[in-house]
Amino acid sequence: TVVGLPKTIDNDVYPIKQSLGAWTAAEEGAKFFFNLVNEMSANPRMLIIHECMGRDCGYLTAATAQAYTQMISALPFVPGLEFFKQKKCIHALYIPEIPIDIDAEAIRLENIMDKYDCVNIFLSEGAGVKDIVKKMEANGEEVPRDAFGHVKLDKVNPGAYFAKQFAEKVRADKVLVQKSGYMARSAAANAADRALIERCCQLAVQCGLQNNPGCIGEDEDQNDTLRAIEFPRIKGHKPFNIEQTWFKDLQTQIYSIQ
Repeated sequence: TVVGLPKTIDNDVYPIKQSLGAWTAAEEGAKFFFNLVNEMSANPRMLIIHECMGRDCGYLTAATAQAYTQMISALPFVPGLEFFKQKKCIHALYIPEIPIDIDAEAIRLENIMDKYDCVNIFLSEGAGVKDIVKKMEANGEEVPRDAFGHVKLDKVNPGAYFAKQFAEKVRADKVLVQKSGYMARSAAANAADRALIERCCQLAVQCGLQNNPGCIGEDEDQNDTLRAIEFPRIKGHKPFNIEQTWFKDLQTQIYSIQ
């Protein structure tokens, strides 16, 4: 009897509501940027791009942004000392599920740069890849792909691409692109993930003893019931649901900064 557990920080497995490790990765990515963002105080007109994992799914980038926003919500800020909350806030969030109008965004972000002397962007590694590939092919460039036909993100390098696109348009004096993915996915599980892991493992043992095969997870097609989901129903590349209330609220908060 084969019983599986869904472990991916991208949280992109059909029809599983929450994969193991995704909550932890979001929390760790938020801690990473909490320290990284302080680089804006060391340089004028600083553009920081925080690149998160997520080839086809923006969940991790969105969840990391939400966790980070919650972290800074209670910080004391002293505007009189030029220590504005807006300098630590996220100014743009780019994920694969939402098209990016670079020219329109550049105008908005240049205004933020002029006012706060910095721009902070959260970028999913898969955001804008289709546009990058289209541009490479139009220029006659070879698009590097792996054995499965997937675009090699480390070769295409979305972080560097967006840094180049925005740096000149927002007149940045210094650009910093940093990836939190490897640190985030190697961290020890947080309390929320440990509780989910315990529930999944207990059921996995029961299913194994009862000869009930499947992948253990909360089945979105069956009211999020934790069960052994039939293997033929399991597949990857589940997109992030951008219609969720928490994400819409996050978007409103990010794009309300003027």
